[in-house]
Amino acid sequence: MAAKRFPVEASHILMFARSVGDDNPVYSDEEAAKKTEAGGIIAPPTFVQSSAQFDPDYFLRPKIGQPWFGSGKNPTGITRAPGGGGGGGGGGGGGLHAEQHYEYHRAVRAGDVLTATTFPGKTWEKEGKRSGKLVFSESVTEYRDQNGELVVTARGVGVRTERPVEQPAPAKA
Repeated sequence: MAAKRFPVEASHILMFARSVGDDNPVYSDEEAAKKTEAGGIIAPPTFVQSSAQFDPDYFLRPKIGQPWFGSGKNPTGITRAPGGGGGGGGGGGGGLHAEQHYEYHRAVRAGDVLTATTFPGKTWEKEGKRSGKLVFSESVTEYRDQNGELVVTARGVGVRTERPVEQPAPAKA
């Protein structure tokens, strides 16, 4: 989910802050940022997620000439194979991003060059009321700076359902 090498530039931080509607000067004004505890321009929370934009193989990026799975052609995002079987692997259900957590070991600063390493975390199961078994999987990405020091640990949790939730039939008038 993240590029292996992610250069952090002040302009990236500025654009990210603007895109999320955060006008805190610590993200854009070098002189104002120098007067803060941070001592310079830093990145907003969740900024490291933008490292995906540096990864040419990022799975959520639309590919020219290929259908994009996230186009919303189906209300659930699930593509059912002919004969009623579901897509999404393992049981015909669907999947979604359930949680995201960020642990900051220090602020991300303009000038950092981060390296991301992603590995699997915990996996657990629960029984769903309408979709059968729910399988939760954690993915952990560690972002280290140009000196090899850990800067951010990101943990994402995805959930896959055993089967699609059946949509209620429309009411008849």
